Amino acid sequence: MTMHTRTLGTTGPRVSALGLGCMGMSGMYGEADRAESIATIHAALEAGVTLLDTGDFYGMGHNELLISEALRTAPAALRENALLSVKFGALRGPDGDWYGFDGRPAAVKNFAAYSLQRLGVDHIDVYRPARLDPDVPIEETVGAIAELVEKGYVRHIGLSEVGADTIRRAAATAPIADLQIEYALISRGPEREILPTLRELGIAVTAYGVLSRGLISGHVTPGEYAATDFRAHSPRFQGENLRHNLTLVESLRKIAEQKGVSVAQVAIAWVIAQGPRHGTDIVPLVGARTRGRLGEALGALDVTLDAADLAAVEAAVPADAAAGERYAPAQMAMLDSER
Repeated sequence: MTMHTRTLGTTGPRVSALGLGCMGMSGMYGEADRAESIATIHAALEAGVTLLDTGDFYGMGHNELLISEALRTAPAALRENALLSVKFGALRGPDGDWYGFDGRPAAVKNFAAYSLQRLGVDHIDVYRPARLDPDVPIEETVGAIAELVEKGYVRHIGLSEVGADTIRRAAATAPIADLQIEYALISRGPEREILPTLRELGIAVTAYGVLSRGLISGHVTPGEYAATDFRAHSPRFQGENLRHNLTLVESLRKIAEQKGVSVAQVAIAWVIAQGPRHGTDIVPLVGARTRGRLGEALGALDVTLDAADLAAVEAAVPADAAAGERYAPAQMAMLDSER
């Protein structure tokens, strides 16, 4: 495996062709092993992964502190290569409940100050609102991040889960490096309007959910999830929806077996192949919590899908074939990208 690189838009940094999403290391999918999480971050850096993605609300700061510890204990050369992408703005209570998003300029700067402290760094490489605050114009939120860029606390501005109109307004305010959005074989909504807009504006994609929370990884079997596990509330993991979705995975497994690779590797390789097809750089974020799962994901970089392979994959898992929305109704309502 040779780690290739991509540029996040026309103004953003050069990053590894695959990034590590660290959310699952802070309890969003059940308990995670701290030592293994840190070892996984170290292994990612050693493999040439430079992009580490987090959010200040993952574990209420736990994830940023975890990354800080991993970077502090990594070899200096690897630590210096790491680029940090941070989402902010989600409001949560002590019991983990969600209370919306805050994109006010003063809040943006407050969130940034706390993230810099927890991460133990003097700047954040890409800083982005996790969701659109419906009560604050995107120009004000992006303008506040632009002020942080001017002062050296942030290097680049990103967006997350916003639609084409919001993207255009944000880009008219300040240079935007990338949009972070869920994009996978069974989450292809961005293809309709968002990806063409990004291509036009020279903005890249960091794609999360490329394995749909493990649903199309080839490793999921029906079972119960803890109440604190995202999948316990995800429509795609419920009852008949799950059974239907797993039939799609079995169709994908046949293709993977013919190529001598895993289901997860085919699913990730499909996302990687969409960059050239849609004319914008797309960097998958894999949410590996262990070195084993990381190694499998990295193997996708050596999987080549030709035109016939891509056609077979998309016949096995057609667009809009998944049963169930990607979030529960209350969270779907917060997605500007779905409007």
